[in-house]
Amino acid sequence: MKEKISALINGFILYDYILFGATFFLFILLITFTILARRKKVLATILFLLSFLTLLLAPTLGYQKMHQYLFKNSTKIISQKRLEFTDAIVLKGSLTNESKKDFTSCKITATVSKSSKNKFKNYIYKFKKIKEMSIYKENILQEQSINFKMLIEPFTYTKKYTISLKADCK
Repeated sequence: MKEKISALINGFILYDYILFGATFFLFILLITFTILARRKKVLATILFLLSFLTLLLAPTLGYQKMHQYLFKNSTKIISQKRLEFTDAIVLKGSLTNESKKDFTSCKITATVSKSSKNKFKNYIYKFKKIKEMSIYKENILQEQSINFKMLIEPFTYTKKYTISLKADCK
């Protein structure tokens, strides 16, 4: 757990620090307004709850939304083929940099999950993954599209399945 937290902190960029600082400043500002409005109980209670909601939700949601905007990308599965003599799937795909920044590294993750005709079961199956594999690509320029090939192994599942693809870039 300690390694995961240190890896997260080492991966922060300048915008992350600005977001966390602004969130902390807003929290202090709302707490100050709460203290000033202590005679008006309803307003003070609302400001107090709003300040702690800001402290809890703003860093998490802000981090996610900011990274979706700054490191926007799209992935596409070009082809997938299950190998006959080996328990594996060969997946060919493409990754496109749609942001205004160059990516230094991207972690491309393919997730295999069960599939069904029932859309509610498919929603639940997304959380119960059969197999997940990742590869790393480096130095992707703005508006550049790269093709990649990955091997998902060992894969012994014999029923219907769905493969989804996503990329986390920095």
